[in-house]
Amino acid sequence: MYALSRRQRRVGGLGIALLFLASGVGTCQQAPQKQEIPDAPSTTQPPKPPANPLPSPQEAPPPSQPAPQTGTSAAPQPAGETPAPPFKITTVPEGGATQEPGTQEELFKLKSIVNQVLVPVMVKDDSGRLVSGLLPKDFSVLEDGVKQKLNFFTSDPFPLSAAVILDTGMPDVALQKVNKTFPSLEGAFTQFDEVAVYTYSGTFSKVKDYSELGQTLYATLNSLKTVSGSNNGPPVTSGPLGPHGPVVNGVPVESPVPPVVTPPREAHVLNDVILAAALDLGKRDRARRKIIFIISDGREYGSDASYSDVLRVLLSNGILVYGIGVEGAAIPLYSKLQRAVHIPKFGYADILPKYANATGGEVYNELGQAAIDKTYAKVIGDARNQYTLGYVGRATPSTAYRQIEVRVGRPGCKSSDLRPCVNVIAKDGYYPLPPGR
Repeated sequence: MYALSRRQRRVGGLGIALLFLASGVGTCQQAPQKQEIPDAPSTTQPPKPPANPLPSPQEAPPPSQPAPQTGTSAAPQPAGETPAPPFKITTVPEGGATQEPGTQEELFKLKSIVNQVLVPVMVKDDSGRLVSGLLPKDFSVLEDGVKQKLNFFTSDPFPLSAAVILDTGMPDVALQKVNKTFPSLEGAFTQFDEVAVYTYSGTFSKVKDYSELGQTLYATLNSLKTVSGSNNGPPVTSGPLGPHGPVVNGVPVESPVPPVVTPPREAHVLNDVILAAALDLGKRDRARRKIIFIISDGREYGSDASYSDVLRVLLSNGILVYGIGVEGAAIPLYSKLQRAVHIPKFGYADILPKYANATGGEVYNELGQAAIDKTYAKVIGDARNQYTLGYVGRATPSTAYRQIEVRVGRPGCKSSDLRPCVNVIAKDGYYPLPPGR
């Protein structure tokens, strides 16, 4: 009886163990699968779409079924409507995120009108030699009577952009004298300069465009040696060679009334050729000093451009006018009389000094060939070796003329208004360019 009870207990324990093993296997088979948890939002990448895409309106679940979860609790959507997408989460500081191209807001642009004025200045002593060794403290610049503060100063030489203008309407004897000086004219320039050549009489033309020195300038000047000037002597208005034909006792054969013959005035379009050269120089590099060098007797008649219009273009582009006056302009008393007497509508007898004085250049009147040869090097050297002063002028939209006065003070120099210690040569003023848009 005791043995039977023990066997029964063993069988019963084994049965209970098998029963628990069977129930454990069933429980493991019926355990729900682990739910996939969405990743946290990223600050650099857009959020990934959910594993189960949202149903389309046609496939929306009936109201009785719960709406699918997107990782956050959301209110159930009505039937037939697409649920709203999840909120866009950004964790970077405001303004720190990189914006997509085309969405960046345009920054404010600050515009400032700066009127930088450069004033080339020649300082000479009583003998006409350049004065060197001056410092910025020795100069004073006044614009419309107001002293300006200098922000630029240099005494270094500048490369030149030079427009050489030759008057071919001079008397032939004067033109041939000038033609023999062309080698000295070419030698006055350096390899760093650029030169253009113009000629004028009744009309004007550019015979050589701006380029570096070399064979082109030599060939151009050599070709000008064959050009002839005007005939010498007064025009013929009477006699057997006159324009009215043969006469008997001073009365023309074909007409009983003697005609009045007025000799035609020859045009000398000096204003027009200076304007053309100034417009071309305005397009050259601003790092160069721009000059117009004229070899002429200074006569002006028949130009379309007026003196005031041409001067405005010269001063607006900072161009200096130099010249060599020959023929009548080189005779002292005659040239002074020509400049003093001016009949309206009859042109100017010698207009070169007016251009030179207004722009800060100089005119040398020479008669002989040897004097002209020496003057080339002096004129070009003076134009290259000048003091250059700079200041910021008034930044206004106005383009009205502004007058400039340059003063030079030298220690120990007792000067007066009648006899200064030095001679200061600079432009009288300028026209500011209109502000750019």
